[in-house]
Amino acid sequence: MNSKVDVLILGASYGSLFGTKLLLAGHSVTLVCTPPTAELINRDGTVVRFPVRGRETLVEISSEGLGGTLSASAPDGVDPGEFDLVVLGMQESQYSSEGVRELMARVAAARTPCLAIMNMPPLPYLERIPGLSIEPLKQCYVDPAVWEGFEPGLVTLASPDPQAYRPPDEAKNVLQVGLPTNFKAAPFEDEEHTTMLRNLQADIEAIRYDPGDGAIEIPVKLKVHDSVFVPLAKWPMLLAGNYRCIRRDEMIPIKEAVHGDVDASRDVYRWASDLCTGLGAAEADLVPFEKYAKAAEGLTKPSSAARALFGGAEYIERVDCLIRQIAQQQGLQSETVDEIVTFVDERLEKNRAAL
Repeated sequence: MNSKVDVLILGASYGSLFGTKLLLAGHSVTLVCTPPTAELINRDGTVVRFPVRGRETLVEISSEGLGGTLSASAPDGVDPGEFDLVVLGMQESQYSSEGVRELMARVAAARTPCLAIMNMPPLPYLERIPGLSIEPLKQCYVDPAVWEGFEPGLVTLASPDPQAYRPPDEAKNVLQVGLPTNFKAAPFEDEEHTTMLRNLQADIEAIRYDPGDGAIEIPVKLKVHDSVFVPLAKWPMLLAGNYRCIRRDEMIPIKEAVHGDVDASRDVYRWASDLCTGLGAAEADLVPFEKYAKAAEGLTKPSSAARALFGGAEYIERVDCLIRQIAQQQGLQSETVDEIVTFVDERLEKNRAAL
C-alpha cells in the first residue's frame, strides 16, 4: 500500500460508497454532511451493501474495523487545507446551500485538488475542454458563482457510473449499491496529483475483504485514464436512459426508457457520442450502446433525477440543459434532447409554483 491519503468527501450518501473503498484501502476519510447525519456517522459509522458476482446475498461492509479512519463533520467544521484530496460527491444544487457554499470558497482558496463524482461537471473542469465557451453554460447551473476561484487544473471529474441509493426506511448512514460499475476518472493537469489518483486506484484494486467465508474482491473500482474526455462517456447514457425516464406527467424505470423504444435510445445515444467525439473524445473513451443497453436491463427504478423531480424538487442537475447548450456551440440539435429539456423545465416550474 502507498502512504496514507487524507480525503475530504462532500456528501455522505453517494460519497460513502467511494469513502468505503478508501477505508478498505487504509486511507483516512472525512465525510461532510448535515449535523444530525454527522452525529449518526460518528456514533455508528457507515454501512454500504455491495452485490458481488456469484453470491446470492449482498455483502454488507461497515466502516467499523476497516483499515482506514472515518469521521464526519458539518461543513463549517473542516479546513480543506488539511487534506490531500477533496472529493465532490454531492448533487450540483447542494453546493450553493448554506455552509457548503462557504466551504467551497475555502476549498478553492486552499488549492486542494478536487475529484468530482458528479453527473453535472464542475465549470472549472469544463474549462479544461478546448474550444468550449463557458459563459453560455452557466445558465444550466443553480449557482455558477460557487465555482468561481477554482483553478481548472486542480479540478477533475470521474463519471459516477456506479448506481447506489439509500434504502427506504433505513438510517441515513446506510447505502445500497445497485449497479457495481467503476468510477472512471480524467487526469489532473499536474502529474503529481494524477499519480496520487493512480496510487489510490492501485490500493483499491488490491483490496480483499472477508465477509466471513474467505477473502473476496469487492466491486466498484477507481480507473484513472489519460484522457480528459473519459467521464463524458456518461452523457450518452444520461440522455438515452436517466433523463428519458422523465415523461410529461409520469416517470418510468431506466430499463423501460431504454428498451421501450431501442431505436430511439440508440439514436440519441449516438448523437451524444458524436457530440463528445466532436469535442475531442476518442471512440475508445466512450462506451458502446450495446454494453450500456445490457446494463440498463437491470435498472428497474426511475433515475434519481426523475425521482427528485416527481418528488417535488425545485432544482435537479441539469445535464440535459448543459449538453444542449454545448451542442448548440457545435452546431448540433436533437429533437429528443429538446423534448427532455422541455419536460424538465415544465416539471420544475410546477414544483416551484406549488410552494
